[in-house]
Amino acid sequence: MTERQNSTPAPIHIIGGGLAGSEAAWQIARAGVPAVLHEMRPQRATDAHKTGFCAELVCSNSFRSDDSEANAVGVLHREMRALDSLILRCADAHKVPAGGALAVDRDTFAAAVTHALESEPLVEIRREEVAGLPPAEWDNVIVASGPLTSPALAEAIGALTGEAELAFYDAIAPIVHRDSIDMGKAWLQSRYDKAGPGGTGADYINCPLDRDQYEAFVDALIDGPKTQFKDFEKTPYFDGCLPIEVMAERGRETLRHGPMKPVGLTNPHHPTVKPYAIVQLRQDNALGTLYNMVGFQTKLLYGAQVETFRKIPGLEQAEFARLGGLHRNTFLNSPKVLDGGLRLKAQPRLRFAGQITGCEGYVESASVGLIAGRMAAAERLGHILAPPPRTTALGALLNHITGGHIETIDAGPRSFQPMNVNFGLFPPLDFTPKSPDGKRLRGPEKALAKKRALSARAEADLRAWLADA
Repeated sequence: MTERQNSTPAPIHIIGGGLAGSEAAWQIARAGVPAVLHEMRPQRATDAHKTGFCAELVCSNSFRSDDSEANAVGVLHREMRALDSLILRCADAHKVPAGGALAVDRDTFAAAVTHALESEPLVEIRREEVAGLPPAEWDNVIVASGPLTSPALAEAIGALTGEAELAFYDAIAPIVHRDSIDMGKAWLQSRYDKAGPGGTGADYINCPLDRDQYEAFVDALIDGPKTQFKDFEKTPYFDGCLPIEVMAERGRETLRHGPMKPVGLTNPHHPTVKPYAIVQLRQDNALGTLYNMVGFQTKLLYGAQVETFRKIPGLEQAEFARLGGLHRNTFLNSPKVLDGGLRLKAQPRLRFAGQITGCEGYVESASVGLIAGRMAAAERLGHILAPPPRTTALGALLNHITGGHIETIDAGPRSFQPMNVNFGLFPPLDFTPKSPDGKRLRGPEKALAKKRALSARAEADLRAWLADA
C-alpha cells in the first residue's frame, strides 16, 4: 500500500442523489474525503422523477427569492454561496427570468450538477438502491433519501427510531406551453415590476379574472373530481404547498389572498379595470417555451384539471406539457430522534439530511445537505464542526430541525412539522428601528428595517463562524 493510500480517509456513504445528497457529496469531496453517492434512479424509478439526473427538480423550478437583504431565503442563498454550494453554483449558471426569484432550467441544472459530481475524483456515484439499513461496516453515513424514501429503507428507519412514520402529500403544479397562451388577454409583468436575477421586471405571464369568473373558478375547484386516498394513506398537508382546491375549500377568498392575489399588477389591455384575481405563470425552461402555473399544485384528476384551468382567461386553449399531481413526502420527528449534528441518537453512524429531516423546500434541503456533508467530513478527519450560529439562516434552520420544537415533543409526534426557512426562526433583535431623523418606524417600514437588520447580523455572524471553522 502506497503512502497516499495510507493517508486517504475511508469514504463516507451518502444515500440519495437529490439536492441534499448531491450537495453533501460535493462538500465532503471539497474537504478531501472520498464520498460514495448511492442513487437508485434510474434502476428504480419514483412516482415524481422523470430522469436519472442527480438533483432533479420535480415540484417547481424556483429556488424562490434571491433578495438577501429582506428575505430569509435570499439570506440562505447568500450563505450557501459563501460555503461553495454546488447547488447554488449550478442554479446561478442555469437561471431563467423569474422576477425577484432565482429560477432555473430544470434539465440543464440537473445535468450540470450530475456532471460536476461525475467529474470530481473523490466522488463515486453508484446507481443502486440501498434496501434497509446500510451495512454495519459503513461507519459514517448520510441518509438523504428525501421525501420519496424507498419503502424498505423507510421501514428500517422507522423500526430503528421507534417512531411512527410521518407523511404529507406534496402537490405538483401544471406546466403550460407558452405558445398556447392567449396574450391578447394575458400580459407580461412582475409584481411591482420587480426585476430579479436574469429578469427584466416583466417575467411572469398574468391572467386576469373578474369576480364572476373567479367565483365560477372556485366552484369548479371545489366540485371537481379529485385523487382519493385510502384511510391508511390520509395525512396532513404542508401548509406551504397546499393543493389549490384545498385552499379554495378553506374559504372563497383564500386564493385571492394567496397565489391569485391581484396586487402590484396592472392589466395593459384594460388599465382602468382592476382584476378581481390574477393567475401567474413563471418561465420553466431556458428556451421560454414552458410556463409553470405558480401556486397551482393540485390533486384534481387530469380531465378535471384541463377543463377547470381552461376557464382562466388567456388559458382557454392552453396545452399542458405536464398536469399536476401528488407525491408522498416522509420525514422524521427530528427534534426527538436526531442530535445537534443531525446524527440518529439510536445509531450515531447514521446522519440525516434534506427533506427527510423536516426541512421544506429545494434550497433548505440542499442547505441541510451542505451542513451534514461538512459535519461528516470533519468527523472523518477527527474534528468536530460546531453548527452555524442560530442567528444565521443555516443555523436557524438547523435549530428548527434538531431542537426548535423540543418543548412540544410531549404533545405528540405531529407537533413537529416541516418548515421553510423564514425570519421567524431567527432569534429576535432587541432594537427599535428608527428613520435617519431619529423617528420610530412603523408598519411596513418597521418590518423591512427589522428584516434588513436580521440579514446584516446573519452575514456578520456567518463570517465570524467561517473564520473559526
